[in-house]
Amino acid sequence: MNIDWTHFTPLASLAGGLLIGLAAALFVLLNGRIAGISGILGGLLTRPAGDSAWRVAFLLGLVLAPATYALFHALPQARVDAGTGTLIAAGLLVGLGTRYGSGCTSGHGVCGLSRLSPRSLVATAAFMLAGFVTVFVIRHVF
Repeated sequence: MNIDWTHFTPLASLAGGLLIGLAAALFVLLNGRIAGISGILGGLLTRPAGDSAWRVAFLLGLVLAPATYALFHALPQARVDAGTGTLIAAGLLVGLGTRYGSGCTSGHGVCGLSRLSPRSLVATAAFMLAGFVTVFVIRHVF
């Protein structure tokens, strides 16, 4: 096993994790809402119009934050080693899993675990296990 020391960034990763945790904690403390992206986005489709302003603002922030960062620094190059069909299938499977799991990784992994939610613990363990199995099968079976 080799470590890619060029891309090994524990301090930046720690800072990012702390910022995500702080943002999620402030969001629930100040708004009484969970910062789960699938729930916020899904709420735009099912909630009354009066509940949509904060959801749109939250989602715009997700788009505008990297756009603002790009004004001052180059964005990292994304490298995707998969074809279009694989990406479409993966997206559909993630969407289906999010729907059946009553939330996404951000909602369960960041917000649910911090609230000691048993459902989020099971969901996060399932996300992780599925990821481990997928990587193993892709790298060692195929």
